[in-house]
Amino acid sequence: MCSRIILGGTALEKKTIAGLSIFEWQEKHRLLNKLVNMDEMFWLNPDYGTELDDTIVLADQVKSAEDRLERFADYIVEAFPETGPMHGIIESPLVEVPSMQENMEKSYKVVIPGKILLKCDSHLPISGSIKARGGIYEVLKRAEEIAMKHGGLKQTDDYGILASEAYKELFSNYSIAVGSTGNLGMSIGIISAKLGFRVTVHMSGDAKQWKKDKLTSLGVIVKEYDDDYSKAVEEGRLEASLDPHCHFIDDEDSIDLFLGYATAAGRLKNQLEDRSILVDADHPLFVYLPCGVGGGPGGITYGLKLAFGEHVHCFFAEPTHSPCMTLGLMTGLHDKVSVQEFGIDNKTEADGLAVGRPSGLVSRLMTSILSGSYTIEDQRLFELLRMMAEAEGHYLEPSALAGAYGPIHLLSHQTGREYLENHKLLEKMNKATHIIWATGGSMVPKDMMEQYLAKS
Repeated sequence: MCSRIILGGTALEKKTIAGLSIFEWQEKHRLLNKLVNMDEMFWLNPDYGTELDDTIVLADQVKSAEDRLERFADYIVEAFPETGPMHGIIESPLVEVPSMQENMEKSYKVVIPGKILLKCDSHLPISGSIKARGGIYEVLKRAEEIAMKHGGLKQTDDYGILASEAYKELFSNYSIAVGSTGNLGMSIGIISAKLGFRVTVHMSGDAKQWKKDKLTSLGVIVKEYDDDYSKAVEEGRLEASLDPHCHFIDDEDSIDLFLGYATAAGRLKNQLEDRSILVDADHPLFVYLPCGVGGGPGGITYGLKLAFGEHVHCFFAEPTHSPCMTLGLMTGLHDKVSVQEFGIDNKTEADGLAVGRPSGLVSRLMTSILSGSYTIEDQRLFELLRMMAEAEGHYLEPSALAGAYGPIHLLSHQTGREYLENHKLLEKMNKATHIIWATGGSMVPKDMMEQYLAKS
């Protein structure tokens, strides 16, 4: 029998999750009530600061990923000439956004000491989103393995030869598959099709139509599901398991995706050094990362911790209706719980973040290195989207603006102030650097961007 309880004005069924009722979970974690009510909240990770877990991912694996991307640079230039100025390295600009910072201070009546920068993964070459890091990397690694085993490729070769018809014919004997809400499917579809692989992208019901249309135009097979992201992954994984020549890129459990994302940290370090921006005990770095299933922000956070240690403070940003990573970390259940089990509907305009269950791999790796997380309402995403467009001329998709609310949450919320006090950072904030990680937007069609702006 189910009885009903009322907490914070929300009716919830009294059911058991990992041995506790929802009421008992809410008693155990005071902020869980805000998650269940789909209110904005700011959560500090109580396990932050314990030892970095290097049993699953090692620093030398990140270095190997960096080296592999360097080897593929000649191929990337050959296949995507627009990357020529960057010599085939897929990287995004780091830009100052002083007008945005000023507007945020005025709109939210908060002083933001230090400097705000925008990391424009929204403008990464090839697929225009953060997923170009992990998704493209894993496909390139798969291509290298096949080319070395069956095509005579050696690490000392000029990888530009992989653009030849002979290698395309070789790759056509193999297939790539992925489940996606949109951007990961875009990245994997574009690079896989260019190499010559057969590609299938399993897309959830919340994926934008323009992304599906773009993939279809490239010859990618797009399979659509009325259900959410988890269903698309489940179906894709099952179908791929039936084909011995199919490599399924598992956003929930892929070390290679994670490593591809982690390479961003070393490059960011170089960009900060080029700007003479210090990151040390007196110059803290705060990074705000939109989070869906967790692979992108998790990999970047891991890399940043390798690069800057205790001097970098990373926060994940999630929609109020899809706070899967926060829920997994807060309860300690990781991927063993979904937002739907707590009555949260997982419906958001931020399609890249519309995920009900986090990556177990990433959630466990973040246990000791993620400073915290926060949630943001969809309408605020659109307000920040317009603010960024008008103030700086940067046009981003809604999910990419989730990170923009980070400095405001941190500096105006009592919980954020507690974090700064606990880590003796208050007196150092005038020398702080804040990085908003913009995860996508440059490929959004003009008419769709106009719709986004209208919603603000």
